[in-house]
Amino acid sequence: MHALLAMLKHETNAFSPIKTDLIRFQQWTYLEDEQVAARLNNTNSAIAGYLELAQQHNFTVDTPLAAEAMPSGPSDHETYWQLKEKIVSRVDRHDCLMLDLHGAMVTESTLDAEGQILQEIRQAYPDLPVAVSLDFHANISEEIVDNATVICGYHSYPHTDIRETGLRAGTLLLDFMAGKTEPVMSFGQIPLVSHTLKQGTDDEPFKNIMALCRTLEQSEHILDISFFGGFPHSDTPDVTPSIIVISDGHAELAEQVLDQIMQKAWQLRADFIYQHYPISKNLNKAQRQKDTVLLLDHSDNCGSGGTQDVMTVIEAVLAKGLEDVIVAAVYDPAAVQLMQVAGIDQPITVELGGKHNLPALKRKGKPLTLTGKVKTLTDGRWKIQGEMYNGLEINMGPTAVFKTSNMTIIVTSRHIEPWDRGIFIACGINPEQHKYILLKSRIHHRASFRVITEKEILLDGEGVTTSDYAKLPFKHRPDKLYPFNQA
Repeated sequence: MHALLAMLKHETNAFSPIKTDLIRFQQWTYLEDEQVAARLNNTNSAIAGYLELAQQHNFTVDTPLAAEAMPSGPSDHETYWQLKEKIVSRVDRHDCLMLDLHGAMVTESTLDAEGQILQEIRQAYPDLPVAVSLDFHANISEEIVDNATVICGYHSYPHTDIRETGLRAGTLLLDFMAGKTEPVMSFGQIPLVSHTLKQGTDDEPFKNIMALCRTLEQSEHILDISFFGGFPHSDTPDVTPSIIVISDGHAELAEQVLDQIMQKAWQLRADFIYQHYPISKNLNKAQRQKDTVLLLDHSDNCGSGGTQDVMTVIEAVLAKGLEDVIVAAVYDPAAVQLMQVAGIDQPITVELGGKHNLPALKRKGKPLTLTGKVKTLTDGRWKIQGEMYNGLEINMGPTAVFKTSNMTIIVTSRHIEPWDRGIFIACGINPEQHKYILLKSRIHHRASFRVITEKEILLDGEGVTTSDYAKLPFKHRPDKLYPFNQA
């Protein structure tokens, strides 16, 4: 048997000013042919799960492309077309297709990149078995469901089960091809818009919902259940949470299971909504903490498309006078260059951050003037040892550690969400030895930083990953969704 394995992933933030071109993919993951297995085998990736199945079942694989870009604005059409064609042009040589997609990719030419890819493949190859692994934050459309044989999504946020999701999707497809099962997918969307800050699968309401899914998954004739939180910042018609139930030829049973989960989610709808608090109030709370605490600048999270250079929260923390604060990270390539010129332990004043305007928020970039010393200069390369993206090599570009009187800031030349404490260790900082750890992150950091502390304080700053949806100029999101329509 010959199988095509491919990855094309991007979580698109429609409000991000960061352009998504080919360079954006090359800065994170861009692999072709033999590079794919060489770099992704034995990592926490869906492709690694597919490769594991190939080794177990002794089938031949073709790996034309594995491409992923850090979340940012919509992809330009030419980049999307080139990447799509690298996959589609090789499909006709194979017995099946195993894809690792995101589910929230938007381009200049389509609001549903994954649906378009799958529809194009299905129209050309109507009988081709197709397995798809999708991110937990996928915005599932009818086109995605209608043009795949099986679809599986991550069960966790933080995403610690990416490889396992590939194994699930690939195994379901192989069982179907062997005549062991007859997968039938039932699909439903819940008419609400969830806040990403309320989607952690160790928190309510998702802890409750995921437990229900795992229980129902044990029912006879149910093969798999995926619950997707959705990614509202993509601003598409399909930004709602959604569910896919796969049964073994029992469509009516799958619909019953689907209805049960949807009813449960709707009962908990108020718990999907994040309640805002003033920065000053939560900084007072932080100041009272005796032990290590995480300060989360969640509105400027590059892992959801943020520019990672909004200085609102950092400025507020400095003004509050909190001592012993370490920060990961501020994106500012120009500041890194100035620090390289200044050299280690030399005093320097920089205009840090604020290099990007945020048109969607009608906000101009505002740098923060800081004086301090450069403590470390690195090439920004390290390997993830934690659960999230375990085994992947990171390249933050030239990186500097800048120390003021009471704050130590990692400054990078490429965007990187600080989901792994290795970002500090690679820069010579032991995060366990500091009182306040300020992260431009939402939930992903938990997979690594929870060994240090589970205490978190959310700081509602500015940025295009804000959970204050009233600030965002949505164009395509349906209006008749809870909480926007309270009926």
